[in-house]
Amino acid sequence: MFISKKMLVLLGLASCITLASPGTIQANTSQYPQKPISLVIAFPAGTTSDSIGRIFASELGNALGQTVVVENKPGGNATIGAKYVVNAKPDGHTLFLTTNTPISAAPWLLKNVGYDPIKDFTPIGRIGNLPFVLVANNNVPVSKVQDLVNMAKKDPGKVTYASGNATGILAGATFAKRAGIDMLHVPYKGSPNALTDLMGGRVDVMFNDLASSLPYIQSGKIKAMAVASAKPSAIAPELESMETAGINNFDLSAWMGFFGPANMDPAIVERLNAEINKIIANPEVYKKLSDMGFDAFGSKPDEFGQFVAAQLDVWGDMIKEAGIEPQ
Repeated sequence: MFISKKMLVLLGLASCITLASPGTIQANTSQYPQKPISLVIAFPAGTTSDSIGRIFASELGNALGQTVVVENKPGGNATIGAKYVVNAKPDGHTLFLTTNTPISAAPWLLKNVGYDPIKDFTPIGRIGNLPFVLVANNNVPVSKVQDLVNMAKKDPGKVTYASGNATGILAGATFAKRAGIDMLHVPYKGSPNALTDLMGGRVDVMFNDLASSLPYIQSGKIKAMAVASAKPSAIAPELESMETAGINNFDLSAWMGFFGPANMDPAIVERLNAEINKIIANPEVYKKLSDMGFDAFGSKPDEFGQFVAAQLDVWGDMIKEAGIEPQ
């Protein structure tokens, strides 16, 4: 689309060089932060990203001795929040906590996102993965994946699947392709609205992150059919995986990480990365995240940058294979 695969490695290396270049120094780190920090979340309040963001905002604020304010800027497959961050000053006072949606998926789902996902952001650190699950409303007369596939084959186009984000869109399309079935896609602006309609019986199934689905699964308002991965999940070992359900080459989860605008001061990036990794290593915080269904772990900025570059290719290939055309 906007960037060749061969350029990704070069751009990844360039971003690392830029990160280390003295010319990018923007602030005196001994005085950072000098004012409240804005933590941009590109999803609505009440989503898993928002809940995780508020945990990190509180902990990071305590670590830095400055208020960290969550700013929800949803819309456009998370590109509205992403563009806001791209246009912010790279002084460390505007941060972006996001999933793969605006970085790996939206550049392939939209004809023009308005930014370059590699060059226009500074990777600070990956914080973990959001496992996805296939959930259904309680009126759906099956509880196993293969039974759902058989039901969909009997009535092509009758089974509906909701989506509240890019991972949900891709998961549903990929599942249909791998299973050889025709399902009707019903898109939503966010997972809370999609879950509401799922519970109300207005849509049949959806792929959603385990964290926001878990309370409704545990209360019996919806039922979980499988994890959206090839292997079983340690967080939900009782659920069958797609591989054990007979759906091969299906392995989807959403990653999550911190970014800033391009050309941030490397010293500020390193400090933020160190504090974020300390937060994840805190047993109380880790347990809180794990109980939410979030698989938390830390990383270094350069590792995250390389991962982001690789994921752009991965998601591009999956979206093309699923037959999803950019809008």
